[in-house]
Amino acid sequence: MPTPPPQTPEARAAALAKAAVSRRVRAEAKEKLKIGSMNLAELYEASDRGDESGEMLSKLKVVSVLESLPGVGKVRARKLMEELDIKESRRIRGLGTNQRKALLAKFPD
Repeated sequence: MPTPPPQTPEARAAALAKAAVSRRVRAEAKEKLKIGSMNLAELYEASDRGDESGEMLSKLKVVSVLESLPGVGKVRARKLMEELDIKESRRIRGLGTNQRKALLAKFPD
């Protein structure tokens, strides 16, 4: 694997700060799902926005989103993904229309 091009210390610091913000935004969304203040449809809507936070949310892995939903653990999340023919590496951005509809049908509220 080739090494990435060298970065200036300022560019590296900016990239690290952006990554920290991205992790925080994704963690907040998963926490909102967990406590029920956000549902799956709202997450889709937020990830489809063209802004920076929408871009960050669209990179969430589907399996981690499902695990964040109340009553869904690691086993149930993987069974659902297998049942709906969604690969484990799939991210929110990569879901097709039918896959999104199928997940919304499983978690309507």
